[in-house]
Amino acid sequence: MKEFNKLCKEFEEMDAMSYNLVLDELASRIIPALQVITKDGITGEITFARFLLGAVVSDGKLSEEEYLFMEPMLLRFFGNDVDFEYCKALIKENKTAGKDLKNEVDQMVDVLGLLSEDLKNDIVTVCLMVCAVDGKVSLREKRWIKQLINE
Repeated sequence: MKEFNKLCKEFEEMDAMSYNLVLDELASRIIPALQVITKDGITGEITFARFLLGAVVSDGKLSEEEYLFMEPMLLRFFGNDVDFEYCKALIKENKTAGKDLKNEVDQMVDVLGLLSEDLKNDIVTVCLMVCAVDGKVSLREKRWIKQLINE
């Protein structure tokens, strides 16, 4: 627990340049590996997107920093109609987010079980980085990440 909190703090305090370097390196390993296990490049990218979106909504709110982090992927998958205010409204309107997120976590843990320990750690690290991008990993976000770790 102490090590996990220390890691959260490191990501919360990481500067933008370092953050982007780590993220680029991890994504360059994760997406190709997911494409291999799904045997379909699109499904691999969507699987990665599900992990990222799960991290974003794990605390039930969307910060502007989280949105900006996700924006390139959202635009790629959903087009220009998905802006910050639209995403915030979707999260706020979704009264069943807790139940849906629990089901998503179960499916994500199944995917993690198919991966090497290193790749699993990379995905969990990226999810933690998404949670930390706004400068604070909340208790709800920590609980969500721990569900991925403690498959």
